[in-house]
Amino acid sequence: MDEAQDGTPSSGGRTKPPKNGFQNKTTTLSDVARLAGVSIATASKALNGRSQVRAETRERVVAAAEQLSFSPNSLARSLLSGRSGTVGLITHDLEGRFSIPTLMGAEDAFGSGKVSVLLCDARGDSIREQHHIQALLGRRVDGLIIVGARPDPRPSLGAMPVPVVYAYAPSEDPEDVSLVCDNVGGGRLSVEHLIACGRSRIAIITGDASYGAANDRVTGAQQALSEAGLEMVGGQALFGAWTEEWGRGATRSLLARHPDLDAILCGSDQIARGALDVLRELGKQVPTDVAVMGHDNWEILATNARPALTSIDMNLEELGRRAAAKLFEAMEGNPSHGVEMVPCKLALRASTAS
Repeated sequence: MDEAQDGTPSSGGRTKPPKNGFQNKTTTLSDVARLAGVSIATASKALNGRSQVRAETRERVVAAAEQLSFSPNSLARSLLSGRSGTVGLITHDLEGRFSIPTLMGAEDAFGSGKVSVLLCDARGDSIREQHHIQALLGRRVDGLIIVGARPDPRPSLGAMPVPVVYAYAPSEDPEDVSLVCDNVGGGRLSVEHLIACGRSRIAIITGDASYGAANDRVTGAQQALSEAGLEMVGGQALFGAWTEEWGRGATRSLLARHPDLDAILCGSDQIARGALDVLRELGKQVPTDVAVMGHDNWEILATNARPALTSIDMNLEELGRRAAAKLFEAMEGNPSHGVEMVPCKLALRASTAS
């Protein structure tokens, strides 16, 4: 086989031929075949994964294609490994508040393995979700991560040709693997922090009672209060909407009935912003008179509040990293089952720190 590798120096200031003997031009299948020492037909079969080609021949052709940059290296590798080097992430979170940190965490983990993440937004529509799933499978993704819009159980996708991990919203099927935030733990952490700040008259304002997460956070908060020998101000949490308006209205109502309360635990940062507004209007000092705490650690709200808002961070980047790790394990033939809780963490700011 003539490899044309003499590398004869050129004159007149022209560039020397590359060491592989091919001029700087668009590489063709013929170039790959010549470097690999096979026919064009064999090179084509090898690069298209046809079964008629011996493994050692396929490896030689793929190596030649990589050397000549005939196709993306990831594609060449995938022909040998049977993988595309991509995974799909489908979100139902329209605002991106929960899916973007999860995606960042997943990309963090996948990046070390040179795996790309393809993001699709299903917009809360199951039909659109199925469309995206079929499109991603058509691109030969190696696995899927499904991020829900709200942290409540969702229907399983059932049997799939690739591994699937559910994040934020767990699958209803215990045979699936799901990664979720520990909302009960988040509620406990909130109250433990407020008690550590010297608060004992703690009221709770939260959002939509139909959200399992809202109830779980109250459950955790109530557990921590009981263990400390304290009672919730008003005897129960106030459920409403995830809005500043609800936070303002509920705070006015609480203060009218319980003017001696010294802390308000809110189910979201939006609710907490509303509570801060009313306390300011009534001349209450935060945190001297009343400490205020949020949930979600939505930084654009929490850091721009006055004072800056202490909040519970749901640790979504860690959730994304763990989801990626679970998907990697499943892709390697070691699938997990059941629901794994990811602990929340405290984002401490001036609204509780005295």
